[in-house]
Amino acid sequence: MFKTIVTLIRGASAKAEEDFADRHALLILDQQIRDAASATEGAKRALSIAIAQDESEGKRLAATLQRIADLEERATAALADGRDDLAGEAAEAIALMETDRDAIAEARRAFAADVALLKSAVANAGHRLAELERGRRIALATESVRRLKARTGAAGNAETSALAEAEKTLRRLRERQAEEAAAATAYATLAPGLDPSATASRLEAAGYGQRTRATAADVLARLRKKTNEQATTA
Repeated sequence: MFKTIVTLIRGASAKAEEDFADRHALLILDQQIRDAASATEGAKRALSIAIAQDESEGKRLAATLQRIADLEERATAALADGRDDLAGEAAEAIALMETDRDAIAEARRAFAADVALLKSAVANAGHRLAELERGRRIALATESVRRLKARTGAAGNAETSALAEAEKTLRRLRERQAEEAAAATAYATLAPGLDPSATASRLEAAGYGQRTRATAADVLARLRKKTNEQATTA
């Protein structure tokens, strides 16, 4: 019985851990990607430092080869001149530098192989990191859609969803606006007939009753009279 209880507790703990990880999967993924990016950047920096040091070793090797060539030339000249003592000293120095030369060359050969592997590893890490970034964007979009569906009741509860409520509000707003527009149009049609001033104006324009406003004919007659008066005076 005790074992069963322990197993049950462990199972419940594992399930709770899985549920927690599922609920915070995006946060966990973000942190894991940041950790991977930091590690990849660190590897790049370390590799660049190693390559710079190898280039320095290459310059040292070139200088050693130049010194060996210079000493060989001088030793050859000393031998030709019978100075075996000086040639012997040069030979000892050349032997030491050749040992150093061989050690540097061997180290650089081994380093070149290591660098090739490291470059491949860093490049592979970069590709995998880029894939993770793309996958994260897709996962984020998918999670956003899932949450939207949950909020809008897309799983069979659209009647009470936020989108459905907003659509109902929009329909009511449009219906009210249409009613107000129709009422305004009807009033504009009826208003002239109900306005006494508008009726009097229409009767006046038709020639019924005393005119209250000057017409174009009145203005033209006045101007002609004024012109005739001016001509008579002149």
